[in-house]
Amino acid sequence: MMDTSKIENDLISEIKLNPIQAKVYLLVTCYGKMSSAIIAEKLKISLNDAQKTSKDLLSLGAFIDFSEIEFEAMHPRFTVVNMYRRMCERENIEFKRNKIIDNIGVILEKPYDDARTK
Repeated sequence: MMDTSKIENDLISEIKLNPIQAKVYLLVTCYGKMSSAIIAEKLKISLNDAQKTSKDLLSLGAFIDFSEIEFEAMHPRFTVVNMYRRMCERENIEFKRNKIIDNIGVILEKPYDDARTK
């Protein structure tokens, strides 16, 4: 598995995700859809935190809910730009092309595809 700490930091600095949101987003993007219970177990966070964070990511445009308890990420090239656009709207920043954002989408594309074509 690639080193995700740089991407994690970029998600935090560029999209203003909190550290747990960045970890949950990367986990589901790179490994495929999963329940909040599995997210909690893999990241060693409480079930409550996993559910809340997944629902937050849903409203930030990162996830689609697969069912009440399962979450799936959309394609990273689409999702990352989507989250960035929403953050710009919230923060009242002009939305324009961002190389760091584009790069995150490019880097996450292969693990995303790999996790979904087992």
